[in-house]
Amino acid sequence: MAALSGRVAVVTGASRGIGRGIALALGAEGATVYVTGRTVAAGSYPLPGTIGETAAEVSRRGGKGVAVAVDHGDDAQVAALFEQVQREQGRLDLLVNNAFALPEDLTEPRAFWEKPLDYWTMVDVGVRSNYVAAVHAARIMVPQLSGLIVATSGYVGVTYTYGVVFGLCKAAVDRMARDMAIELKPHNVASLSLWMGLTFTERAERALRDNPAMKSSTVTDPNVGSSVEFPGRVIAALLADQAIMQRSGGTFITAELAREYGVTDIDGKLPPSLRKERGAPIYSPV
Repeated sequence: MAALSGRVAVVTGASRGIGRGIALALGAEGATVYVTGRTVAAGSYPLPGTIGETAAEVSRRGGKGVAVAVDHGDDAQVAALFEQVQREQGRLDLLVNNAFALPEDLTEPRAFWEKPLDYWTMVDVGVRSNYVAAVHAARIMVPQLSGLIVATSGYVGVTYTYGVVFGLCKAAVDRMARDMAIELKPHNVASLSLWMGLTFTERAERALRDNPAMKSSTVTDPNVGSSVEFPGRVIAALLADQAIMQRSGGTFITAELAREYGVTDIDGKLPPSLRKERGAPIYSPV
């Protein structure tokens, strides 16, 4: 039997990128995965990928993929998503808060006062949306006395990367995961944050192709990158860990957890931790 057979997960922002990779890795372990995002029709977004395509691949991998169109900037749509999960499954074991509103020009080297004010959308869909989804997930998890909420973050939480608002968002979700863990602890529900490092999403591959100079930066050096499924493999190991509450409240580097759990990337390799080069997490388990 697959390690996550019978487990139910919600992965937000999973049309493509890290969210898609996480959903696929969970599906490969037999989980039922609710795949959310805004892209329903192929070709309607500059980058490839739809929630339907991700959900179908989850099912092909051995899990059960369920595509749900959700704009995570709309609270009513988020509430409806979790009502659907409760109605159809009667439980929820995992929420991966991955939805984020990345500006197309995020990596351009301009100061914050030279960038548009709508960069603040990253806070709305990246911080506030995490909180809203976690509220609804907790309302299912707390009564069942089990569950795991994971925030996708990165070294940017402690070191300057691409701009002011981007760093603010990732620092915020790290802290939010830690403080939610304190309130969830009496109910045996875990909350933690994961630092991914460079991940070869469709967007990252396009940026590296269009801007070869990025390959010489520590932040975007392809030699330290991972596939989009690598974080999902680590999250699958976390969900299967009977002692997960011992990690609740912490911020963890995905590569370091992979070493502990004996997880490798899809090519059999283990991406390196950049703790020395880019900084260490602030928060330890509560």
